[in-house]
Amino acid sequence: MSSTPAVPQIPVVTLNDGTRIPQLGFGVWQVPDAEAVPAVRAAIEAGYRSIDTAAIYENEAGTGQAIAESGVARDELFVTTKLWNSGTVDWSGPQGRDRVRRAFDESLSRLGLEQLDLYLIHWPRPMHGNTFLNIWPVFEELRAEGRVRAIGVSNFRVPDLELLLKESAVKPVLNQVELHPYFPQEELRAFHAEHGIATEAWSPLGQGKDLLAEPALLAVAAKHGRTAAQVVLRWHLQSGVVAIPKSVTPARIRENLDVAGFELDAEDLAAIAGIATGRRIGPDPAGFDWN
Repeated sequence: MSSTPAVPQIPVVTLNDGTRIPQLGFGVWQVPDAEAVPAVRAAIEAGYRSIDTAAIYENEAGTGQAIAESGVARDELFVTTKLWNSGTVDWSGPQGRDRVRRAFDESLSRLGLEQLDLYLIHWPRPMHGNTFLNIWPVFEELRAEGRVRAIGVSNFRVPDLELLLKESAVKPVLNQVELHPYFPQEELRAFHAEHGIATEAWSPLGQGKDLLAEPALLAVAAKHGRTAAQVVLRWHLQSGVVAIPKSVTPARIRENLDVAGFELDAEDLAAIAGIATGRRIGPDPAGFDWN
């Protein structure tokens, strides 16, 4: 019996392998390890059941500590982390295979878990000859061994996905990408839908400030008696996108989860579509090559 409050009614997305992921999760990008403990604890207490981290965030240990201390049964939580681009760019051959498995083991150890729910390749790095094609078979092994329930990618473009689908036996369940009303990624989302790949949004609130001060969003928020952030998250849910907002403020953490009970109508959706700029806030995967 969990000691935490009843979980709010968060929609669930069924991935192409049958795995189910909450459509609204909690991200911990740019949250220091020590701060991840109270933040993730507050998120789980508020009702989040999906937690997203990554090796490069350097907060897997704090995230794992909060999960362990939450009192929530492991099978009620969905935990995602990601393989970083560290070290040499050569992921081929036995050494590359061992490096991927070692990175996975280290993430699992830091999280204090025996099984991961979702493991993602963090960046495609196409400038290095599509080395993700050497990484993906190891992900398939980890999945076959039951060490991870589902495997996917992050920041992949359409050409990257086309190549991966052509060369691989197991389809990625999900692609986690920058996505918000300024940068709605229509072409990529259409490709995902065509191939049964779920879309997950990082920085779903556009990293705050400018987006959440948009007059069009504020007008929609006032119409529904909600905040601009709640309107944006509702937009993601109605678009079929999985979203992982981040906050370290307990009140904001609870607010971001409170997106049931209202529906954006056609007029609202048109107003939100009108603020799209097509410009990224984060790096372009075509040229991102940070080790």
